[in-house]
Amino acid sequence: MRRLVGAGDAPVAAVRNEHPEGGAGRKPVRTIAVIPAFNEEKTLGDVIAVLRGVPAVDRIVVISDGSTDRTAAIARECGAICIELALNVGKGGALKAGIDQADADVYLFLDADLIGLTADHVSALLLPVLRGEAQMSLGILEKGRVATDLAHAVAPYLSGQRAVTREVLQGLSGMETSRYGIEVTINRYLKRHRIAVRTVAMENLTHRTKEEKLGLLRGFVARLKMYWEIVKYAGE
Repeated sequence: MRRLVGAGDAPVAAVRNEHPEGGAGRKPVRTIAVIPAFNEEKTLGDVIAVLRGVPAVDRIVVISDGSTDRTAAIARECGAICIELALNVGKGGALKAGIDQADADVYLFLDADLIGLTADHVSALLLPVLRGEAQMSLGILEKGRVATDLAHAVAPYLSGQRAVTREVLQGLSGMETSRYGIEVTINRYLKRHRIAVRTVAMENLTHRTKEEKLGLLRGFVARLKMYWEIVKYAGE
């Protein structure tokens, strides 16, 4: 598994949607960002604003996963397409709902609670997949905050920041019921089918913690629930 740091020698403007085979017959690659969001009104707008500045991203789809705040309204105000789910189905189900409504060659998965996201982060994450060097790239948060850096250092494969080809997702099952176990589900599929993955360091990037969103007690309970869902799918 090879690793990239930052956007390397490819500035934002240079990352284009072109078929990696090149030549006169090359065709544009359609890239769609899919963002699952549950009550993320405080950070979602900034994430969308960054994506709108990346030439390689053709469309932005936000899935409001049973949100009760202004998540859906902000998504639309910022120029994204928003799919509103009446009930919270979890991260895996929200991603599946977005994929089903967005026909793309490459899908970009990003969390809605990111802090410090830049266009260079997005471009670096997309680059290995758009160039045909890997079927999936995985973003690892570094030099952001101790809590998120430590989590990604201990369990990097649980990152929600990914770029992936349509072909990989077409063979993946169980997304809609996986909830926070979605990353485990994806990783197991990648390992089973020996699919090429590239890790990308995303420096100075972090996200809001559950304790910051919900308060210390409720956030801690929500974190335990998340870990339980991850462990549940890891043990299957």
